Amino acid sequence: MESLDRGRRVAGLGLVVLVVAGGLTACSGDSGGDGAGASAGASQAAGGGTYTIWDPYPQFDDSSDWVKLLTQCGTQAGVTVKRTGYDTTDLTNKALLAAQQGNSPDVLIVDNPVVSTLADAGVLTSTDETKIDTSAVSPNLLAAGQLGGKTYGIPIGANTLALYYNSDVLKKAGVDAASVKDWASLTAALEKVKAAGKKGITFSAIGTEEGSFQFLPWFWGSGAQLTKLDSPEGVAALSLWTDWLKKGYAPNSVINNTQTTSWQEFATGDFAFAENGTWQLANAKKTGFPYGIIPIPAKDGGTAPAPTGGEFVSMPVQKDTARYATTQKLVTCLTSTDNSLTTTTTLSYIAPTEQVQAKQVEQNPELKVWVEAVKAAKGRTSDNLGTKYPKISEPMWKAMQAALSGSQPPQEALTAAQSAAASATQ
Repeated sequence: MESLDRGRRVAGLGLVVLVVAGGLTACSGDSGGDGAGASAGASQAAGGGTYTIWDPYPQFDDSSDWVKLLTQCGTQAGVTVKRTGYDTTDLTNKALLAAQQGNSPDVLIVDNPVVSTLADAGVLTSTDETKIDTSAVSPNLLAAGQLGGKTYGIPIGANTLALYYNSDVLKKAGVDAASVKDWASLTAALEKVKAAGKKGITFSAIGTEEGSFQFLPWFWGSGAQLTKLDSPEGVAALSLWTDWLKKGYAPNSVINNTQTTSWQEFATGDFAFAENGTWQLANAKKTGFPYGIIPIPAKDGGTAPAPTGGEFVSMPVQKDTARYATTQKLVTCLTSTDNSLTTTTTLSYIAPTEQVQAKQVEQNPELKVWVEAVKAAKGRTSDNLGTKYPKISEPMWKAMQAALSGSQPPQEALTAAQSAAASATQ
């Protein structure tokens, strides 16, 4: 039944491609593609020949540690690896088209929210079929690649969100960053910062997935669930942001801010806090002012669940299932404990296993807060939302925009969002 069901789903991939093309944000970088995967599904003897790997890291060339690792894994498996790097949107579309044409790559590394889309379309094998060992992976990270009780791949690493702070601004305002434990203490800190003549907090609330990504720690940190956008908890989260704008604790520019422009605001040195990700660590060192990082607080204390970023290593469906044994060796090599430290360092990720996370913190104590944040994080498609998530996220960011711009109060905006999401996910 599974293979028959897959056939029906793959037959309808043309429509999915169109949807994905309009619904994902591309990463920077040019496609290094040369049609390398065109014959990826061609029948070859298991344990020899050429195996193709597609990844979303076009910034890495053949001299990089990343590509050297891919080559090394191929050598250990007794095969030649042919790797192609695409930008994220291009990769997703090419993966869907390749599946439709029956020539998928052997290994596909994709952004974690895309996994459920590809799995639902019948593009990916499950770990039940491929026997990939995921036992060491943190369950909250693995959940981003799960749908219908099955796991479709293994995370190569994760990043998430936390609060960067400017030590000089907080000192001038008489605020100890360690005192920020919940929403009330954070808001009190912002009030002191404003009174001291500085700016409070900047974040991204743009009307795209980026805005939803940044809102989720506050939404989830209130205790709200994505299946009920207009719950009292959800309204409390949006009211928090709305009140910050009304009181001047956050600038009106957040309505149009991307995560990049939000960071640029923080880098001016005028803001006490900025919500941003692991990927800004290198830029933080270039700001010229002392900084620190704390987890995003949940409403009543503790670390709020922030959404996970990062990719999954997956095995697309092949006509020649004899290839899976060798492909499994490639995936196991890429995600092994021995190689994970190199991989996550190269890709600026937190490792998906506690053993390697401990090694990362040992090498760089600054990563401790990020490890804590990742441990509390969750996938946007978790809770078995899968392909429903984008249909919920869009009404949510539209509600954010309406409330922050003042066109609707938070309750009214989220009630409309919940109605739209319910209709879209029926």
